[in-house]
Amino acid sequence: MQDHLKPPLSVPGAAPGIEHDEIADLPGGPGQATLICTDYGPEQVVVHEIADLSQFVDQHRPPWAAVRWICVDGLTDMRAIQALATKYDLHPLAVEDMLQRTQRTKVESYGGDESGMLARLFVVTHAVALVNNGLEHEQVSIFLGHKTVLTFQAGRSTEWEPIRQRIKTRGSRLRNSDASFLAYSLLDAIVDSCFPILEAFGDRAAELEDQILDRANPNLLHEIHRLKRDLLRLRWVIWPMREVIAYLQREIHECVSDTTRVYLRDLYDHVVQIIELIETYREISSDLTETYMSTVSNRMNEIMKVLTLIGTIFIPLTFLAGVYGMNFRHFPELDQVWAYPVFWLVCLVSAGVMLWLFRRRRWI
Repeated sequence: MQDHLKPPLSVPGAAPGIEHDEIADLPGGPGQATLICTDYGPEQVVVHEIADLSQFVDQHRPPWAAVRWICVDGLTDMRAIQALATKYDLHPLAVEDMLQRTQRTKVESYGGDESGMLARLFVVTHAVALVNNGLEHEQVSIFLGHKTVLTFQAGRSTEWEPIRQRIKTRGSRLRNSDASFLAYSLLDAIVDSCFPILEAFGDRAAELEDQILDRANPNLLHEIHRLKRDLLRLRWVIWPMREVIAYLQREIHECVSDTTRVYLRDLYDHVVQIIELIETYREISSDLTETYMSTVSNRMNEIMKVLTLIGTIFIPLTFLAGVYGMNFRHFPELDQVWAYPVFWLVCLVSAGVMLWLFRRRRWI
């Protein structure tokens, strides 16, 4: 899963969108693209990897298949993307957003009117994952038609495995529902994947707090900033998802069934819950910074307190040593045998009296 991907080069002032005949001329990338087609209905499921794209494009969905799901992992084969965009009449603006891979989470409606294009819903979201204790996200583009769902992303779509297992389960609601319910299930899988990530963030915040209270060091401040950065990145991914789900739930579209809208309510609640958790953990992370600075300040105050007490104790001793260290010839005490022991006695008594006063006032 990649965090930031460089968008295709575009000339300032060029026409918006990428037409179908222009896709093949775009530069691809390293790696191999994988195309998996899943046809399913209440009675049958067929999953196969598309090897011969030209043959696949010429064929239609089997009569028994209620839904066809085409999952494209890897945006490197531009000819494959061109063939799918042409076959399923994907809007040029949506194709451009899909290939740039830097879009904010959003939903757009295309076709289904006098333009002559087929009705499509285009949803941009981001799949998130923890990699080496750091958050990474990757754009996922979903095209929803009446009976077809196409998903495009640059990396391997491991987050779809539970969806595939539910499709293979006879009698499951997903298998007996339409294409819009599949799109809902994909969005639900992305949203639900945030809960274990937030749980890991909560554990990390608690661990950082214990370490700060035990002994603060500069490395902990770096970890706090990393946690805050990951939470901000997750907020950037999830916050606009609320608008997307609200749009799908509120706006009437021919590709979204009434049954799916009912389930979108539950998905909306999950998104709101995640947003609230993110805000809570952001406040906790801010408190961690304040706790760190307070701990460092208290430690510095303790050090300065000890140094101040030591310095205060030695002020009268330094005065006495300075007086008797002057180069005057007539010091009456210097001729006495008891003068040196008395000098040390006076120093020890002065230091003892000051320590007693400090302890009585509870300064130490």
